[in-house]
Amino acid sequence: MDKCRVKTPEIESPYLTTEEAAAYLRISVRTLESFRQQKIGPAFQKHGGKVVYLKEDLDAWSRQVRFDYSGCPQPGASQS
Repeated sequence: MDKCRVKTPEIESPYLTTEEAAAYLRISVRTLESFRQQKIGPAFQKHGGKVVYLKEDLDAWSRQVRFDYSGCPQPGASQS
């Protein structure tokens, strides 16, 4: 029966959907959407109305919100 199904090719893309980006950051989709609405989350783009994230932007944002064990921001982290 599987022989009759059309298989779509796997596409390696640098762009992640909101669901994929949330999983990558290990946060909920709702939290990522909230960060986006509050303008405190990672950079994103819209492709045809669909929100997508670049992995490099997710990594850069994560580094900006990094703290050391004392709770102080790491050098280079934004202090907003």
